[in-house]
Amino acid sequence: MTASTSDIEKAAGLLRAGRLVAIPTETVYGLAANAEDPAAVARVFQAKGRPPSHPLIVHLGGAEQLDDWVKDVPATARLLAERFWPGPLTMVLQRAPRVPLEATGGLETVAVRVPGHPVALALLSAFGGGVVAPSANRFGSVSPTTAEHVRAELGDAVDFVLDGGPCQVGVESTIVDVTGVTGGTPSVLRPGGVTREDLEQVLGRPLAVPSASHIRVPGQHPSHYAPRARVVLVEPGEVVAEAELAQEQGHRVGVLLPAAGGPVRAHAVVAVPGSMAAYARMLYGFLRELDQRGCDVIVASVPPEQGLGLAIANRLRRAAGPRSAQ
Repeated sequence: MTASTSDIEKAAGLLRAGRLVAIPTETVYGLAANAEDPAAVARVFQAKGRPPSHPLIVHLGGAEQLDDWVKDVPATARLLAERFWPGPLTMVLQRAPRVPLEATGGLETVAVRVPGHPVALALLSAFGGGVVAPSANRFGSVSPTTAEHVRAELGDAVDFVLDGGPCQVGVESTIVDVTGVTGGTPSVLRPGGVTREDLEQVLGRPLAVPSASHIRVPGQHPSHYAPRARVVLVEPGEVVAEAELAQEQGHRVGVLLPAAGGPVRAHAVVAVPGSMAAYARMLYGFLRELDQRGCDVIVASVPPEQGLGLAIANRLRRAAGPRSAQ
């Protein structure tokens, strides 16, 4: 934990005053506001340029607070909380009256999680309540994984940046529907830092990962997590040829090169780690780096969709948007 006690107390005071504070979590940096203050929640939407219908995740200090923010908590939710909280798992449940509709995009469901970062937990303890904390970036762009990313992207739109060092997971939390609306069977609405395989092991049953959901949750926009450069997705064996073709056409090409990709002629090349945990942790930093190096096209391939590879594939497809080749 790198933030000082005085910084944490300052951040808690700002939250009580209805201000915005960028906070570290294990996934990405979040733009936090008092979850019970509709005016503060509205400031989050304004600072990000986020549509007000796009629900926010409420971050809590511990699983024991679940009943304060959610009504009719099912046994499945308690089991998942016991196993994965604090950590990168968000559950969608029925909203309790304490949660303003401004935070849920007008829905009667609410997304909640307990972050697995010591600075975030210390802040939530000092603040004494829940905070909404979507990624601390402009809506649809690359999520921040360092305090420097937040400052560069949001500037004066955030009142204070609480620096907790680089994020250790690097992609957002997994979102699971446990409302019981779909017959009591949970489903993964957004792949993330907790793998589908780990969830299935705990629950003892397979989980669906639908391409679309009747419940609105973060990350479902057709183009999301996107750098300024256009992202082109191809099969792993086609990365080199696609990159060199785009380079010959006059583009400044950035390449996310898989381990077996071989040499490539391009404006900028980033070697992708073989470890999916390392790739997830570094993915958004790679996209930012290629933007900063002046690339206008980024060529990448989707990793195998097991474990954290599923979350990486989801982020790359959203970054590519409707133009994705896959």
